[in-house]
Amino acid sequence: MADTLDDIDILLLKTLQKNAKMTTKELAEAVNLTPTPVFERQRRLERQGYIKKYIAVLDAEKLNRGLVVFCKVKLKQINREMAGVFMRKIMLMPEVTECYNTSGAYDYLLKVRTADMTQYQEFILNKLGNLDNLSSIESTFVMDEVKNSYGISF
Repeated sequence: MADTLDDIDILLLKTLQKNAKMTTKELAEAVNLTPTPVFERQRRLERQGYIKKYIAVLDAEKLNRGLVVFCKVKLKQINREMAGVFMRKIMLMPEVTECYNTSGAYDYLLKVRTADMTQYQEFILNKLGNLDNLSSIESTFVMDEVKNSYGISF
């Protein structure tokens, strides 16, 4: 699918990753085109799924969600039905901001955001720890975020 993108499409995607709030006119200036073809290209990239959505990146510290924990979860047993149940329950937990099904020693890697250690403990004891079929949880606490580009490099 990526081979259908030309250099201008790539430049549009790179530019939008830096600032998705740009107007069509500003975007056109950035890629040296007129607004109409830029508008059409952007809509095509959206329709084709290259652009999934536009979001605002929020400051977790200011919103009292500064503690970041990567939580490795192992289930006692896993099959399609059990995985589906687990994923549906995880989707309802606002503390879990990302969830990945992984291979290796653990079945899932969760990115969890809470205000502090006390709130994380409450999350483990009252939410995650109450899930059926849970075998083990291993938590890794983030001390400092070194890099987070929020995008894809080309």
